[in-house]
Amino acid sequence: MHVTRRDFLKYVAAAAAALGIDAAGLGGLERALAASSSPPIVWLQGALCTGCSVSLLNLTNPGIEDVLLNSVSLRHHSNIQASAGDLAISCLVDDADTFNGEFILVVEGAVPTAFSGRTCIVGQRDGAEWTMLDAVSELGAKAKYVVSVGTCASFGGIPKESPYTASKPVAEVLGATVRNPVVNLPGCPAHPNTIVGALVTLLTTGMPQLGTGRQPTAFYPTTVHRRCPRLYSMFTQVGSNGCYFLKGCRGPWTVISCPVHKWNNGVSWCIQANMACIGCAAPDFPRKPLLAYGLANARVDWRAHQVSGTSLAPMTTPAIPSAPVTPPPGGFVPMMRISPWS
Repeated sequence: MHVTRRDFLKYVAAAAAALGIDAAGLGGLERALAASSSPPIVWLQGALCTGCSVSLLNLTNPGIEDVLLNSVSLRHHSNIQASAGDLAISCLVDDADTFNGEFILVVEGAVPTAFSGRTCIVGQRDGAEWTMLDAVSELGAKAKYVVSVGTCASFGGIPKESPYTASKPVAEVLGATVRNPVVNLPGCPAHPNTIVGALVTLLTTGMPQLGTGRQPTAFYPTTVHRRCPRLYSMFTQVGSNGCYFLKGCRGPWTVISCPVHKWNNGVSWCIQANMACIGCAAPDFPRKPLLAYGLANARVDWRAHQVSGTSLAPMTTPAIPSAPVTPPPGGFVPMMRISPWS
């Protein structure tokens, strides 16, 4: 598929705006993304549902096929590459050797470690099974940058709950063998704008500033709660317009940009659809239960995070929403003063 110069420049301009690059740096960004010698991207998939890949393929303006196949050198992705089997694995290994210290390794899904990793096989290499554990360990040490896409790769996610596979996040598997800190892009799934934005950042400016959970602060600036347009009204019943803190909303502890980017090309997001945030980008996802109802449980959650230190962005007082708040029919219900916020 041919990408037009207009479409390519449209994407470059959008990426530059997201990264805060001025007009002087725009030309450099265009050259970096369009260069045939651009550092290749290798995408591995472990214990996962493929949701992050599906999310990435839903990128629009321009479409992901234009960006990744024609502008960025995506050398390996088992869902969308043309090759398969021995040819795909041999090309992957050759690229890792040819671009040793230059390529970007993207890992989607947690890494199973039980039984020497034999519960997750990437493919056959030299006639023997090549496990996800071995592939990540080998390629992670050779890559210039390692990116964990999705909560499963970043924090273990749903696969870590299995007692049989001993699945672990990428950073824990690689430890100190990496050349640069592992970049986490949590979310179930990760947002396509975040995935592409982080890759563009690595290709053009290098390592981004990371938060305490290894997330790029440019794409994970604060909690859902701080940017929520329903911050100053309490819900009265399920489905009503208001803050869902007492419904068990995980927004106060979840750092992600859903209120800004939304989903399905900016159509909606969980809170807008009258559903509490389940904290899919938080290190403790999935919690049991996902939502804990009531003021008593909310206070227990708050104190537990204070004691354990797992809160990525401790909140002291509610912040002013970034977008105008539209009153529901009948006006706002005054928000209760909850002791953890005092």
